[in-house]
Amino acid sequence: MTRIRFVDGSVATPGGVLAGATITVQDARIAAIGDGAGEVTVDLAGGWLLPGFVDTQVNGGGGVLLNDAPCVDGIAAIAAAHRAYGTTALLPTLITDTPEVIARALDALDDAVAVGVPGVVGMHIEGPVMNPARRGIHDAALFRPLDDALIELLARPRRGRVMVTLAPEMTTPDRIAALVRAGVIVSAGHSEADAATMRAAFAAGLIGVTHLFNAMPPLHQRAPGVVGATLDDPYAWSGLIVDGVHVADAVLRVAAKARPFDRLMLVTDAMPSVGAATKDFVLQGRPIAVRDGICRHADGTLAGSDLDMASAVRNAVRVFGIGADRAAAMAATHPAAFLGLANERGALAPGLRADWVVMDRDLTVRETWIGGAVAAKGAA
Repeated sequence: MTRIRFVDGSVATPGGVLAGATITVQDARIAAIGDGAGEVTVDLAGGWLLPGFVDTQVNGGGGVLLNDAPCVDGIAAIAAAHRAYGTTALLPTLITDTPEVIARALDALDDAVAVGVPGVVGMHIEGPVMNPARRGIHDAALFRPLDDALIELLARPRRGRVMVTLAPEMTTPDRIAALVRAGVIVSAGHSEADAATMRAAFAAGLIGVTHLFNAMPPLHQRAPGVVGATLDDPYAWSGLIVDGVHVADAVLRVAAKARPFDRLMLVTDAMPSVGAATKDFVLQGRPIAVRDGICRHADGTLAGSDLDMASAVRNAVRVFGIGADRAAAMAATHPAAFLGLANERGALAPGLRADWVVMDRDLTVRETWIGGAVAAKGAA
């Protein structure tokens, strides 16, 4: 058991922001939060102690793209790159690929969890059941239906959470329900579904939209579509890429006014450029240039993002006019609940994992802790 005293700063807890606190850690979990001395003292220097961030869409990092390295080493490199930005739990994300690569990636998830790669809590399979009209940077030649073989592959028991992004109009509610019954988290994306199709998908167990507003038609007054159906649904989680590029600030604020706050969550859609010395990369044979923090193919198509979660939190504070504690809830508490992990992580509370991020007053990461120990220093 270790008591860690945090002084001269703000500690974000579900019950409110504390002016410093002593956290007791036992067996990598928070045993208590209170006052008193500690064996270790951390000076927040006017900064923040926030729950470790949970990112449900991480295509790559540290120069590694999961599609190119669907193995334990690739997963570990991606997780390590994002730890420097406060992410203590993530879903490495596979962009549309063949069933063979999907199988390799999911098997690698099992192996990564078995050997204890820090922060890996599951895997996100984005595609291949998508609408070619909203393919974005995905390779439409690899799209396929949600047939029995693909359901069987995605539904196999795994050591972590499995999330799938699909276009509801490219399958049926019954097939969505089959995935949900197997424990798969199903989200909508790269879709032109109409509102009725979205409502049927929600009824079948689809629980959110991977990146609201992106890779889907805009809201229309007579055709609400994916956006309108999601804004109108009281329960659907809404992933938001808050990087100043994917969605205009005013549109983000409209979403925040329309949705229950606890259904908004930050996602990065991060590419290998995050935490990499060389920013440009190749995606399935296509060169992607990264300029001014924007990842684009030569034809102008956005190719994921160069966004890290610490930057997303800073952006959320600015865009939504909220405190760091509320932005951290969007980056940690809400995605943990989306993944069904609210009893494990996502907040600074007794019983949960001792995963947190120490940030300075400007919300730049100083240290990332996992299990009550320093796991990474902030990115230089």
